[in-house]
Amino acid sequence: MIDAGIAARLDEGLQRLHITPDDTQREQLLGLLSLLHKWNRAYNLTAVRSLEDMVPRHLLDSAAVLPFVSGPRLLDVGAGPGFPGLVLAILAPRLQVSLLDSNGKKVRFQRQAVLELELDNVTPIQARVEALEAQPFDQVISRAFASLDDFVTLSDHLLAPAGQWLAMKGPGADDELAGLPSNVILRRRHALQVPFESAQRQLLVLERHALT
Repeated sequence: MIDAGIAARLDEGLQRLHITPDDTQREQLLGLLSLLHKWNRAYNLTAVRSLEDMVPRHLLDSAAVLPFVSGPRLLDVGAGPGFPGLVLAILAPRLQVSLLDSNGKKVRFQRQAVLELELDNVTPIQARVEALEAQPFDQVISRAFASLDDFVTLSDHLLAPAGQWLAMKGPGADDELAGLPSNVILRRRHALQVPFESAQRQLLVLERHALT
């Protein structure tokens, strides 16, 4: 069970992000938090140990990109235990979210979360991104997968022709931007204000462009 103080921290953080979940979504987010904390003690899914820290670093950090996710088909590359994909799937049930990771124990957690939270819009996949064969996605997101160059290069075959890459990064991404393939451009950059977190975060929206 999640105590009232942790639940209030989540509520306040979502309010600061101008996100108002319904009762079911709120219970699913709290259920996800509880499940992650329980599994983490046995399987070491994340270096974040306390429930208090998990709220901003996993749930609110994931929720902060919600305004920029349109899908309708979203691939979360290097999803780990399911972030940001699980949070986005809860807050935007219209999305069809695929969670991709090569780590078996993390994908097992994803599957358990999907089962317990009754998420019918999430598909966990255990595979390496370069080996995955799937219908192209409208958006491909990553929170902590790799450098920008590796991210777009390895997932290029999984992005629809007019699709977008969404890269969640810290402040030092300019060097990585300089190393992007010549057919990929930075379309937009959004500063992310994650409640209860002092570290700077940003979302980079990348698209292909035709070479002339």
